[in-house]
Parts: sequence; C-alpha cells; structure tokens
Amino acid sequence: MFLTNPISLLFVAAGVFVVLRLLLRGTTLLYLLKKWWRSIDDRFHVYQFYKVPEYNQSFEENQLYRKISTYLSSLASIEESDFANLFAGQKSNDIVLYLDSNQTVHDTFLGARVSWKNEMRNDGTNNSRTFVLKIRKRDKRRILRPYLQHIHSVTEDIEQRRKEVKLYMKTETDDRYGGGRWKSVPFTHPSTFDTVAMDSDLKNKVKSDLESFLKSKQYYHRLGRVWKRSYLLYGPSGTGKSSFVAAMAKFLCYDLYDVDLSKVSDDSDLKMLLLQTTSRSVIVVEDLDRFLDEKLTAVSLSGVLNFMDGIFSCCGEERIMVFTMTSTEHIDPAIMRPGRIDVHIHFPLCDFSAFKNLANSYLGLKDHKLFPQVEEIFQGGATLSPAEVGEIMIMNRNSPNRALKSVINALQTNVDVRRGCSGKQGQRFSESASGRSRDEPRDSISGGGSGVICRESVHTVREFRKLYGLLRRSTRKSGTFNLSSGEKEKEEDGGRLTI
Repeated sequence: MFLTNPISLLFVAAGVFVVLRLLLRGTTLLYLLKKWWRSIDDRFHVYQFYKVPEYNQSFEENQLYRKISTYLSSLASIEESDFANLFAGQKSNDIVLYLDSNQTVHDTFLGARVSWKNEMRNDGTNNSRTFVLKIRKRDKRRILRPYLQHIHSVTEDIEQRRKEVKLYMKTETDDRYGGGRWKSVPFTHPSTFDTVAMDSDLKNKVKSDLESFLKSKQYYHRLGRVWKRSYLLYGPSGTGKSSFVAAMAKFLCYDLYDVDLSKVSDDSDLKMLLLQTTSRSVIVVEDLDRFLDEKLTAVSLSGVLNFMDGIFSCCGEERIMVFTMTSTEHIDPAIMRPGRIDVHIHFPLCDFSAFKNLANSYLGLKDHKLFPQVEEIFQGGATLSPAEVGEIMIMNRNSPNRALKSVINALQTNVDVRRGCSGKQGQRFSESASGRSRDEPRDSISGGGSGVICRESVHTVREFRKLYGLLRRSTRKSGTFNLSSGEKEKEEDGGRLTI
C-alpha cells in the first residue's frame, strides 16, 4: 500500500540515489580519512629528517639525488600525490612519473613507514631542488642503511631496463692498445622469448636460469667463482639460434657484443677485445665449429679456451657468453667441459609441435583441418627448418589455408626427394660404371655430404630452393637442456644437471 503511493516511490528513489552517491564517493572519503589519520599519528612520534640536495657545494651533480628520483618514480604511491609530472621514457612506449615540487610520497620498508618530499627553493640566482627523507627516530638505526642500499639496488635494475640496448661490432682499426676496439649501433631486433618458436617449458627453464643468474652475485663470490654464465646453442642453420640470442639480450636488457673470429688477427687480439667489453653484456661467438674445423680464423684452440674461461675472461663480471654451433660431433672435448659451457640447448629441425607454434605466431591459427595431414607428414620423416616454414607462412600470410597447403607441398617434396634418391642410387652407380659420357646429363648432384638428389627431382627442388632456401635432410633429434648450477651439482655427470 505504501509503495503504491507515487510520493512514497519518489522518496525511495531519492534515498537510493543518495546511498549510491555515498558509495561512489567512498574512495574519496577513504582517502581523506587516511590522510586525516596520518596527520593525527604524526603528532605522537618523533621524526628524523635527512636532506638530499640535487647539487653539492661545488655545484656538481649529486648521484644519490638522481637515484632517489628514479626510485620514487617507480613507487605506486606516487600516483596518490596531488601532483605528479608525466615524461616520456627513453623507449617509445615508456611513460615515467616524477614527483612535483613540494609534493610528498610515502614508502614502506621492513615494516617501517617513511616519506619523501620534493622541496624546491629559489635563492635568488637559481632554483635548487632537495629531497627530504622523513623517518621515525626509533626506526632510524634499524632501516636507514639497508633502505638506502635497497634504493641503490632497485635503481640499478630500473636503469638497466630503461637503457637503450646496443649492438657492438669490432672496428677495422689496427690500434690494438689505444682507444676502443668496438663500435656500436642501437639494437632494435624485435625477437623476444614470446616470439621464439620453442617448447614453452624449455623457454621457461632458460628464463628461470637467467633470472637466477641475475640474483646470484653473492653466491658466486662465496664460491670464489667469476659471476658469469655460458651457453651453447647448437643445431642446423635456420633453427632460430640467432633469434634466441637476440631474445636473451632483450630479456636481460644487456648490450650485445658480436665477436667475429674471421676478423681477429691472433690470440692476443681476442684477449684485448674481451678486455674492452663491459659488464652486463652478452658476448656471442657464432659458428664456432665452422671456424675451428675449416681453419677460418687465426685464433688457436688454446686462444678460444682462454677466451672462454681463462684469466682474461675473469676481468669483468655479470656477463653472459653464448657460443653457437651447427653440430658438436667433431668439437674438442676440452671446449665442452663443465665450467666452460654451463648450459647446452639443442635447436632441432621443425617438428609438428614447433610447427603449431609457428602457425599460431605467423598465421594466428591454433587449430586447422589440415593440421592432422601436416602431423602425418612430419611423422613420416619430413624435415624443414623453422626458418623455411616461417618464410612460407610469411609469403602466404593473407591466406592461412594456402599457407598450410604450401607447407604440406614443401614437406612432401622433401619426402619424395629422400625416397626417390634411395631407390635410384644403384642405377646411378651402374650407369657411371658403364662409361656414361661426362657431357651427358648427370643423374645426381651432391651437396657437400648432405645426400643425393635424383634427376627426376632436380628441377622441382631447384625451384623450391629459390623460394624457400636449401632443404636440409639431417635427422631430427629431441631437444635437450643441460643445466649446470652451483646449487645443484652432480659429480657423476661432471657437475652438469640435465633437466
């Protein structure tokens, strides 16, 4: 009866409206309540104040001021201040907040609450800025030094992530002992761990290993070991080793040093190149097996070993050393021993699991009606490198259906060539023995030990190579990740832990 009265309904609606307004203003009321409580709480404590001016008495920049400014900009509580300045970061998509003049930001460390105020003063000639730290006297002895060390550590990590990653290459100068031996360019490679076609569990293990390395400075020093980590990436060409190196550098925000052994004059030259690299860097030597097997460098095996873990390699810390190879079969065991190579990662030719990752990345396909056919062909022994599969998908990216059919055709061509050659080898040798003229068409061509391609398939394969690169017919191997860790050593396996 009451609710049927129009006037009563109007009062109920008004009441609901008022309640909703109060609820919507709850965050504002809560903020004002917290601010009021802090002002009351401050009256019951004794505080110590520390000033951090932007410049010292000689008008030189105070590095601590810069670090504190970077640290405060990373605090979530800076958004609660009444005013904050927005600036573009060094990277295109970075936005950085800085505390405005005479504004305060709060922080908590080891259970103690502290506050920073950015004071701006004008002494008549110039403006001077100062950070003022407010800390309770009873907490001062317990947290002051650890808190400043915490700021220093966090700031280093922030600056490392914000910095522009550079790629360093050896210069052509012969001035070995004067000036720098490296020239740099911005490293803009787009590869990341998210874009690398690799088993997700394996990627997570590598990322975890890198993160553990970053936090292990004290652990390495306690063991009396140099704080560095070495990786071996091996597998056929086109399997993603170089992209993986780029992803490592981007993940760590480390500069990348490319050591081209063909441009190194001797062992001493290699030592000097290493000495002029910086900490927090990835030092990569690609195709190490090819340089050693084919004698394409003036650097000796002894020089390579000293480069990997000799006295000169210990002159800098926080480095990642990466070596890439096509195969490890003919490599001197001295190179492969634990201590010189900590982590072994095999990059196999493309299998169906890697193919699905590529299809998802290149074509946005998680499933397709042609996937069972592709899987069947892979199980039949067909092999292509991830680079070849990726190139096919790029060329047909506007038609996923056509892209998958092109991959199927390429895989079938690979299988047909393998099977056809195995059935024609006897004919080739018999025709050669019967005295076939050298001017007549050859039944086969050889590819440096990579097998035989029969005459009926030569034209098809030549056309395929023009489009997608050289077909490789290496046998597939299962990927392995061998992890050597000082925390989990196995004496029976030479200190290398296999995951």
